[in-house]
Amino acid sequence: MPLWAGKIGLLKTEFSKLTKDTSGMKLSHTRAALSASFDDPNLIGSAGLVTAAELMAQIGFGELACGHVRIDGVANVDKKVGSLVLGMIAGADCIEDMDLLRHGGMDRVFTGVRAPSTLGTFLRSFTFGHVRQFEAVSSRAFTKIVDAAPNVLPDLNQWCAVDIDDTMNPVYGVAKQGAQHGYTGFRGLNALIATVTTSESAPMIAGSRLRRGGAHSARGAHKLLADTLATVRRSGASGVILVRADAGFYCHSVIAATTRAGACFSITARLDSSVRRDIAAIPQDAWTRIVYSQAIPDPDTGELVSAAEVTETTHTLGSGKGAKVTARLIVRRVPERNTTKIAAAQAKQGELFTVYRYHAVFTNNPMPMIEAEKTHRAHAIVEQVISDLKSSALAHLPSGKFAANGAWLTSAVIAHNITRALGVLAGTRHQRQETATIRRQLINIPARVAKSGRRITLHLPRSWPWEPGWINIWDKLAPT
Repeated sequence: MPLWAGKIGLLKTEFSKLTKDTSGMKLSHTRAALSASFDDPNLIGSAGLVTAAELMAQIGFGELACGHVRIDGVANVDKKVGSLVLGMIAGADCIEDMDLLRHGGMDRVFTGVRAPSTLGTFLRSFTFGHVRQFEAVSSRAFTKIVDAAPNVLPDLNQWCAVDIDDTMNPVYGVAKQGAQHGYTGFRGLNALIATVTTSESAPMIAGSRLRRGGAHSARGAHKLLADTLATVRRSGASGVILVRADAGFYCHSVIAATTRAGACFSITARLDSSVRRDIAAIPQDAWTRIVYSQAIPDPDTGELVSAAEVTETTHTLGSGKGAKVTARLIVRRVPERNTTKIAAAQAKQGELFTVYRYHAVFTNNPMPMIEAEKTHRAHAIVEQVISDLKSSALAHLPSGKFAANGAWLTSAVIAHNITRALGVLAGTRHQRQETATIRRQLINIPARVAKSGRRITLHLPRSWPWEPGWINIWDKLAPT
């Protein structure tokens, strides 16, 4: 091949590189040929709120709100509470965001929507007693949601787990009532959350309570737990109920509230002197090695653990305020990796030996030891729910009044449960997904509102990837 032919071929290759379109997805027209205008009165941005509003109507949410929340001088409680919940379902995480319910053709589809300023005034009218009334609404709505969407908690009558945990929400206003520095080190308010899960379901929230920032984990937990277990019983939990919690709830009051309700408990035990004494008395040949099919994170270090040793003994939890409780103490141990702790322990003993980290569970769960230990570790699912809340309505506690923020938390819980039920009604694809995913795929869908012959039609995007799920909800909620 002549030299000039090779040069021509090289030039063609370089030219193709320069002219090849590497911009990926791009506008179909130039910027000069495009324009934008916010002027269509028939568009809405969250067509999925139609299904949410229909589910709320079918469970009688408005009647529950009017029947239990009684604030002197405040009218239309059902419409105001309904606006708060629908706004949160659509993604509102502050009072100003409630304006997303008032755009385009929303007033043609919904009635009774209230302005953010009205909703802010309404929240500030709450007292602690009114928040407790609102929590009663949330409890009864939970029961009705389970009736309306039975698959939201399948096999609830056989076995379920109630997980309780708390979280700190940072606040920054100097006038926030109840804001204190808590165990996390930052200033905020403390939210106590109780979830319910079955072996085949994603968690639902059955109870919540807002507390001052400096409250320790177990403060008032026994009262919330008693209310939650009563709610779960009313919802059809006639089988075994297992209450799971971390070491912050290792106290007599929580265990007593659990046993009074006829439930079992599985609580991480603090490694105090009595627990360490019981662990030290375990014979070395009593440990059973287990290999995890998937590595699990160590709760102390975050290190992934693929194997451990497990055994059990008995332990008695004593308390000056109540009777002593004796139950199983299931102990898991893994080799210590911290070289400083290893050296200190070996120097104290004067000989070389393996140093372990211990994790103990105080429980009366009748399951076999390995299964009971595995079941307790599933308690971490409540942290996913807390993360879900903080990525949506609980991203802020917007008011300076403590009771207003308590009502905001309760609204967020109801919105979470409604959204979870919609995901279950949509079908298997959405049954266990996070509420953020359900919101993105089934709630915040644009639609054009058209009216003809006294009928309203929503024209949704053609080829919407999650159309079957939306249609499933629509059909299941259609009046019969």
